[in-house]
Amino acid sequence: MAFELPKLKYAYDALEPNIDARTMEIHHTKHHQGYTNKLNDAIKGTAHEGKSIENILDNLDMDNKAVRNNGGGFYNHSLFWDVMNPEDRGYLSGDLKYAIDAAFGSKEAFMEAFSKAAATQFGSGWAWLCVHKGGKVDVCSTPNQDNPLMPGVTCGGTPILGLDVWEHAYYLNYQNRRPDYIDAFFKVINWNEIERRYAEAK
Repeated sequence: MAFELPKLKYAYDALEPNIDARTMEIHHTKHHQGYTNKLNDAIKGTAHEGKSIENILDNLDMDNKAVRNNGGGFYNHSLFWDVMNPEDRGYLSGDLKYAIDAAFGSKEAFMEAFSKAAATQFGSGWAWLCVHKGGKVDVCSTPNQDNPLMPGVTCGGTPILGLDVWEHAYYLNYQNRRPDYIDAFFKVINWNEIERRYAEAK
C-alpha cells in the first residue's frame, strides 16, 4: 500500500504569527507531497514495498539515495506537523520532564541545547530530541533529510521532537534569521504529543 500525504490536524494559518500560512501550505502540499510521491516511486517493486516507514528507515541501505532522501523527508515532515499545535499544547511534565532535567539540568538548558543544534546545523537539515531504551534523552542534528532512525546516524534512538531547518521551512517569513524561527517554534510545540511519543519509545 502506497504512502499518502498525512493530513494536518490544524489549518495552514493556525500557527501564525509564528509560522505563516503560505509557508505551511507550500511546505505541506509541495515539499512533503514531493517526498511522498518520490518515496513511493523509489520503493515500488522492492523489498521495502508494503513496509512501515520506520521499518524502511531502520533497515536502510544508506547508499540508496532515493529511499534515504525521500523516506527521510516523508518521515521527518510527518513528525514535524504532529509536534506542533496551535491550541492544545500542554506543558513539559511527568517522566519526560524528569528525563530532560536529568540530561540537561532544566527545560531552559534543554531549549538552549536544542536551539544550538538547530542554529549550527550547516546548510539544510534537522534538529532532534531523541529517546533511548530506558528513557534517556539527548539532542543532535542531521544534514539533509537524515534522521536518527537511520543506520549510523548521530544521536540514534527514536526521535520525538524534530525541527526542520531547511530554508523552505522559514525563508518566506524569516529570511536568513534562523534563530528567530527557532524561537518561534518553541511557542507552538505540542508537549502532549511529545510526551506520548516519549512514553511509547522508552
